[in-house]
This record gives sequence, C-alpha cells and structure tokens, in this order.
Amino acid sequence: MTQIALFHSVLGVRPGVIDAAERLRAAGHEVEVVDQYGGRVFDDYDEASAHAETIGYPVLMDRAVAAVEHLPDGFVAAGFSNGGGMAEYVATQRPVVGVLMLSGALPLDMLGASEWPAGVPAQIHYALGDPFRRQEWIDAVADAIRSAGAPLEAFDYPGEGHLFTDASLPDEYDAENAETLWHRVLRFCSTGAHAGAA
Repeated sequence: MTQIALFHSVLGVRPGVIDAAERLRAAGHEVEVVDQYGGRVFDDYDEASAHAETIGYPVLMDRAVAAVEHLPDGFVAAGFSNGGGMAEYVATQRPVVGVLMLSGALPLDMLGASEWPAGVPAQIHYALGDPFRRQEWIDAVADAIRSAGAPLEAFDYPGEGHLFTDASLPDEYDAENAETLWHRVLRFCSTGAHAGAA
C-alpha cells in the first residue's frame, strides 16, 4: 500500500480526478485528493487558467505543500497537468518516494527549485499531440531527474488529448491510452516508487 497525494489539473477536481483516485484506492492505495480551488471546477481551459493566475502560482504552490503537511513522509506525489508541476514542487519540499507527472511537467527553475531530490523515481506521461505539451520542459525535468541519479520512465501516447484519462472530457478521452497509463502507474505505485526509495 502506498499513500498518494493527487493534485488536479487547472480545471479543478473534475470527474476524471475522482475516477483516478477510486482506481488507485481499488488497487489498495490510500489517496488524498488535494483541492486547491475550494470546489470550483471548470470546463474551459482559458477560464480555468485565468482563475489560477488570479490566485497566483506561488500561492498554489504554498497551498500544495500545506495540503500534505499531515501526511507522513514517504508518499507519492502525483498530479494532472498543472498538478504535475505541483507534485514536482512538493517533491522538492518533502521526502517522497516517487512523483507521477500526468500530462504536466515543468522545468524545476520555474518552480524555484535547483535540483531534483536525490534518487526519487518518477514517471512522465504525455500524448504526443497534446496541445499543451512543451517538449523542452519535459526534457529539462527529465535531465534534472537523471542528474539526481533517479530512475525515470517517460511515456508517449498516440493522440491529441490533454487529459486523456478523463472520460468526462469526450474530446480528449482515449480509453485505450488511459488503460495503458493506469497499468504503468499502478506498477510504479506498487513497486517502482519503493524500489527507488530503497
């Protein structure tokens, strides 16, 4: 069993986030869904991004760390899209056993961090045609992870969906890709994260 802190995308705690938490719990893990918006949920990316900018990303980063204060060290930090960056940031502030970046990865310097925590394994998942994909950002965090001597798995998926595991977003959802992603994530949570921490 692994404790997992799960951060939502810029759209908030949509059904896909709840579904993800339920899937992880069904596999025997404990999941803390972190709601940084106080219940607000969006359908439109521009509107959601404007809301996040109104709050301010430094505030969201502080909220991310505060939300996991009660968790014991040794959890997995996971997040969708913008939440992937939140998971990265938390990993630079707390002792974690792994990081899952699901359709979201940010260079560490954008988070005010200088290096990846030594030995902490990670997975990065992205659709190849994701309109929000920035390959240079993926490469930057991948280089930082490898430089820290940490195991990294980076997975590319066919298609153009950003949040392709969220069935409530029919224009983005890809059932086959979602199943493949969750197979890889569950393996990581059960074995990869703990092996990296050993």
